[in-house]
Amino acid sequence: MSDPPQSRGRRTRAQLLEQAVTLFAERDFASVSVAEIAAAAGAHPNQITYYFGSKDALFVHAAFLMLLRDAERLKPVGQRQRTPRAFCEAMARTALALPAVPVAVRAMSITRHRLELQPLAQHNLTLLFRLAERYLAAVLERHDWVIDRPAAVEARTFWSAVLGARLISESGFGGCSSDIDLAGVLTVHAKETPAVASPA
Repeated sequence: MSDPPQSRGRRTRAQLLEQAVTLFAERDFASVSVAEIAAAAGAHPNQITYYFGSKDALFVHAAFLMLLRDAERLKPVGQRQRTPRAFCEAMARTALALPAVPVAVRAMSITRHRLELQPLAQHNLTLLFRLAERYLAAVLERHDWVIDRPAAVEARTFWSAVLGARLISESGFGGCSSDIDLAGVLTVHAKETPAVASPA
């Protein structure tokens, strides 16, 4: 018995998205064609238009899926650190090197001119910030560390700095990642031990 059309449609859409993720991870946006993505997914090019609306929209979907998956790679890196400073430095170093970051920056640049795609970007950025906030809260609780502002602000500030740093780099500004104190954006530190009053 064959799958119902709705199930086949979901599977086709998922396959198109997965193949887009693979191809856009390997090559830049311009060098990947709609026909190539469709062929890799065993679909027809017009199915990309049907399920996503356009190549731009598929790229934005794929870019944020890549970013959310890459962001998961930060978790074990952060969990291995034993001091707040080591945590901040490891998170900054790893985040800047994530392959999906420049792809996400390109996707956001597309949404600037494609207003209908902005809600998609906003939804995925909100999800990224929330996942980062939850992860940060868990790390703080595990190590009994603290931050100087709400976890939601800390998470959003960190990722905004990561994406902004990459945008500056993509814009052709010289320098290297060590020129940016991304670790300094995070305010994670150990709790201060209350001073013990000396006996009179």
